Amino acid sequence: MVIVSDIQVRYHLISAHFNERTRRLWAASEAQALGYGGVSQVAKATGISRRAITKGLKELNEEAPLSLKRVRKPGGGPKRLRDKHPGIKEKLESLVEPLTRGDPDSPLRWTCKSTRLLAEEMRNAGWPISDRSVSKLLHELDYSLQGNHKTLEGNQHPDREAQLEYINASVAAAMAEKQPVISVDTKKKELIGNDANNGRQRREKGRPPKVGGPAFPYPPAPRAFPYGRYDLTRNQGFVNVGLHHDTAAFAVQSIREWWQSEGRGQYPGARRLLITADGGGSNGSRLPLWKWELQELARDLRIPVIVSHFPPATSKWNKVGHRLFSFISSNWRGEPLSDYETVVKLIGNATTRNGLTVKCQLDLRQYPAGRQTTNAEMKEINLLRNEFHGDWNYTILP
Repeated sequence: MVIVSDIQVRYHLISAHFNERTRRLWAASEAQALGYGGVSQVAKATGISRRAITKGLKELNEEAPLSLKRVRKPGGGPKRLRDKHPGIKEKLESLVEPLTRGDPDSPLRWTCKSTRLLAEEMRNAGWPISDRSVSKLLHELDYSLQGNHKTLEGNQHPDREAQLEYINASVAAAMAEKQPVISVDTKKKELIGNDANNGRQRREKGRPPKVGGPAFPYPPAPRAFPYGRYDLTRNQGFVNVGLHHDTAAFAVQSIREWWQSEGRGQYPGARRLLITADGGGSNGSRLPLWKWELQELARDLRIPVIVSHFPPATSKWNKVGHRLFSFISSNWRGEPLSDYETVVKLIGNATTRNGLTVKCQLDLRQYPAGRQTTNAEMKEINLLRNEFHGDWNYTILP
């Protein structure tokens, strides 16, 4: 018993520094020093198996010991699953990618392919495997958890790159001359009410805000239409929240509201206003009412209004989206938009480390949908089209 106790003490002191090989070699050296019955005593004191100690004794007496970098001899240890069951990797991959590597009618064709379900389906097919082993095999096959990557932009216009370069050059020139440059667009309309909002916020444990369950919004449900303007030079946002419809009249009125409250004071010597906008929606390049409303704006401002539209499927390059709207969405994540006052306050309090400030106001005006411009109104538009893509780049003179 004294010998066993001494071995326990020594093992306790040094065991944290062992790997698999050094552990069995140390145990074997202790057993060899004890002589007859040493293997049993060391196994009893340390919990190391007699088989491992016996293997260590053989290694101690070998003329050519293993390299210090190896723990086992080549081929030692448990066999890999793919070696014990050839073809198991291919079978697993056929379940993960049934359209390209398997059966299009696979039972997991329309199922969330968790490791648990994959392992269950593999076992049903006669392949003994656990969900943990499924995870390891998928890692070896270079599979990982991935979301959708929004890169498919549809048919690209042949002049897409040229238009983007034109916009960049126009913006840089205007900013160098200290002329106002704004990016505009309508943010996604939001339902007003005690409904769930995407995202999470830190709150006291067990006290999340209580909201209504999912329901199909019927037409009378109140909505908010945030139209945003982002000043590229000053890193400032201005959002006009409408109550009724996202029309061209509403879009241009939002720009007018910004100019009257901030723009003319910040740019007292403005000789022109450059607007970059998407090619569709209430500020679409093909929308006659947009141009008519801009003509009224140019008359009010008494300066030319220059417009450059982004080509189709390139709205993500519009600065107002990722420099203003993204931070608004981040600021109100997980917060029910219960009323218009909440919407205005959450938008107005959106900030960034780079100094973004946002002013927000509620627009109570009515903007009826379906307004059409007459031929007489179209003739009054003093529009000068640019030589390069005049449908995207044009100037409206006062």
